[in-house]
Amino acid sequence: MSHQARDVFADALQRLDLAAKYAKVDPETLLRLRQPKQFLEVSIPVRLDNGSLRIFTGYRCKYDDTRGPAKGGIRFHQDVSASEVKALAFWMTFKCAVAGLPFGGGKGGVIVDPRELSMAELERLSRGYIRAIAWAIGTDVDVPAPDVNTNGLIMAWMADEYSNVVGRREPGVITGKPVAMGGSLGRDDATARGGFFILKELEARLGWERRKEPRRVAVQGFGNAGEHFAKLAHADGCQVVAVSDSNGGVYNPGGLDIASMIKADHKPGFVPDASVCGPGTRRISNAELLELEVDVLAPAAVENVITEENAARIKAQVVLELANGPVTVQADAILERRGVLVVPDILANSGGVTVSYFEWAQNKMGYYWTADEVRERLGQYMRREFNATYELAKANKIGMRMGAYAHALERLGPALESTGTARRYAKE
Repeated sequence: MSHQARDVFADALQRLDLAAKYAKVDPETLLRLRQPKQFLEVSIPVRLDNGSLRIFTGYRCKYDDTRGPAKGGIRFHQDVSASEVKALAFWMTFKCAVAGLPFGGGKGGVIVDPRELSMAELERLSRGYIRAIAWAIGTDVDVPAPDVNTNGLIMAWMADEYSNVVGRREPGVITGKPVAMGGSLGRDDATARGGFFILKELEARLGWERRKEPRRVAVQGFGNAGEHFAKLAHADGCQVVAVSDSNGGVYNPGGLDIASMIKADHKPGFVPDASVCGPGTRRISNAELLELEVDVLAPAAVENVITEENAARIKAQVVLELANGPVTVQADAILERRGVLVVPDILANSGGVTVSYFEWAQNKMGYYWTADEVRERLGQYMRREFNATYELAKANKIGMRMGAYAHALERLGPALESTGTARRYAKE
């Protein structure tokens, strides 16, 4: 168990306790939400290309399924741990509740550096993982999806392997699939687009549309979520002044040419080429990016990047969490004291799981929507839940993170209590 993973799960549980003050839930509900309903650890034997055998360790956590089948991604990473998977499944439970989806929370992972595997080895590992957990997943039981280092192709292999195991096609068992395999149009940029819908709501709430100067945005992480968010913000007239990946980033106070950077397929670390990024661009570190004076900072990379060590130096007016867990509990308190508005991960990046829900629903119906229909429905969900959370936070004079967790608890509490185990039912 890594130190980071241990801290992430501890943070998750601390936030549960804090949010309970603002939601009317039975203490037994909180007790049940402190540990997962089911946790699997499996061994996955894989025959490598050189003929040798290697055993990988995989996990699948079904944290809670009271409101519907568990939902959550599968990550392939060398730092995957049991504790991290539990924390991520916990977050998914609350993310699905705050987004108003009929899902519980789940998560999975395999301890592997996928860069060390050939495509054939990666396929054998993906199929082996699904064979090991097939009995514990299903369209109405637990529905995996892509996460770190997994993608549509890997989901296609997994969905195909599940079909081989159960003897029938069940496209709804896994989301994030290629469109040809039953995936949904609009899924590729769903996380970013959901965050962008929230940005537009924030502009109205904060009166930014009346300003003459453009909104200044910095994006840490230029993967799927970060790149698409930067693209959408740039197209909307924002000055995206900085972006980065794990190797560092670039900064241009006049705004980066995001469209040209994407078209040029940026190199790791972002070479500050004036013809691509725009004149006046310079290299910066990830730490520097976080502390830039901007309107919106969008951490879209990894966990725990804003901590008690740097929270006092964050100059952004709004932190929009496109990554999972980028702000620690200690940093949260500092940012709140300083008046920084934090839109939490369980709300800000819920666009991905919302369109995964649309994919699952389309798979069950056998009827598929256009990309415009998907985006219109996504906008409805994101605007509705953002405004409900914002109003709850405002009414209780609390930050949006506690507002989001309280909003989720108001859905989770009645569902858990309706199973008949709460004390108030026992007294009747």
